[in-house]
Amino acid sequence: MFDEIMEEMKQSMAGVMEALDRDLQKTRTGRANLNMLDAVRISYYGTMTPLNQVAALAVADPRLITIKPWEKNLLIDIERAIVNSDLGITPSNDGELIRLPIPPLSQERRIDICKQVRSRGEDGKISIRNVRRDANELLKAIDGSSEDDVKRELKRVQDTTDQKVRDIDELIKTKEAEIMAI
Repeated sequence: MFDEIMEEMKQSMAGVMEALDRDLQKTRTGRANLNMLDAVRISYYGTMTPLNQVAALAVADPRLITIKPWEKNLLIDIERAIVNSDLGITPSNDGELIRLPIPPLSQERRIDICKQVRSRGEDGKISIRNVRRDANELLKAIDGSSEDDVKRELKRVQDTTDQKVRDIDELIKTKEAEIMAI
C-alpha cells in the first residue's frame, strides 16, 4: 500500500515538473525559440488551429523566426494572430514568408520576465507541496500500519518533496541565467 501511494505521488510530482518545464520553454528570452509560438492559433477553415500545423516554422538565425504557410491565403490570418498574441513581436510579411524579428530585451524587461519565471516556480513548488499533503493524508489514513512504518514513509515523502523543490530551484536558476544573458 505504501509503495502505491509513493508511486502515485512521484507520478504527480513528475507531471508538475513537466508542466513547469513546458511553461518555461514558452518564456521569451531574447533569442528566437519556436516554443514561443505554441500558443498562437489561427482560424483555419473555421477551426482554431496551432500555427505549426498550417505553416513551416524555422529559426533562421538567433534573432529571427521565419514562417512559411502552406497556403498563401493564410499569410494575413497568421500575421493578425501574431499581432493579437501577447508576444510583443511585430511580424513582417513579404507575400511569401512572414519574418518575426526578435528584438533584444531591455534590462528592465529581463528583470520583469525573471520575476514572472520566479512566480511560476513558486506556483510549481505549491503544487509539489499539495501533492505531498495529499500523500501524507493517505499514509496517515492507512489502517493496520505501525506508527514507525508511517513515520518512515512520511520521511520518504518529505525527502522526495525536498528533492523536487531543489529541482525547481535549479530549473528557475537556469532559466534566469538564460534570460539575463545578453
